[in-house]
Amino acid sequence: MNEDDVRSRAYAMPLTSPAYPVGPYRFVSREFLIITYRTDPARLRALVPEPLQVDEPLVKFEFIRMPDSTGFGDYTESGQVIPVSFRGRKGSYSHCMFLDDHPPIAGGRELWGFPKKLAKPTLRAEIDTLVGTLDYGPVRIALGTMGYKHRALDHDPVLASLLGPNWLLKIMPHVDGTARICELVEYRLKDVVLRGAWTGPAALELHSHALAPLNELPVLEVVSGVHLIADLTLELGTVVHDYLK
Repeated sequence: MNEDDVRSRAYAMPLTSPAYPVGPYRFVSREFLIITYRTDPARLRALVPEPLQVDEPLVKFEFIRMPDSTGFGDYTESGQVIPVSFRGRKGSYSHCMFLDDHPPIAGGRELWGFPKKLAKPTLRAEIDTLVGTLDYGPVRIALGTMGYKHRALDHDPVLASLLGPNWLLKIMPHVDGTARICELVEYRLKDVVLRGAWTGPAALELHSHALAPLNELPVLEVVSGVHLIADLTLELGTVVHDYLK
């Protein structure tokens, strides 16, 4: 294979059989359980990188079922997302994410900088309760519950929250172990079709783990629970701040 062939084919590893196809990526019937909780403000500010700003000491813990996605297949994900602002615009910062499928872990980390690690999240309806769990190896580190479809929500504010900006800290190491890329990346969702949104009583438990320190942002008070189902397209990102320049 000559150098021109390498340049024309190379976009992800392995060269001859990449772990994921070229995006953007469409998701159908993506299901969310989002439990918003109040946490320790000092701990939160210590974990959110500048120039992002924390306005309120809130965290959104998400359990997401993705049964149909282009290129990534059928998988589940869970993690902590923090409401922040950047240059006067409000949006979300992904602090940590845990998935059960290799292609979206590889693609998420390499393309956008999603902070993804391998674990075992689940989201399912159990009789009258929506239940989200997250296990790291054999250890249960998160449990979220919500009353199933107790009350329908107005679609407009839910849709607006899905269409807002999202930020990630993308870190890629050099071959000598130093940071070759350290950037703040912005991405958005588009072509969102909100199929339904509901709320109900919600509860969340987080547990300490050496390699998945969710409880660094402890649950002081559960603020709300939201269950929603949507079709959407995950767009590729743009760099909005370079920490190495």
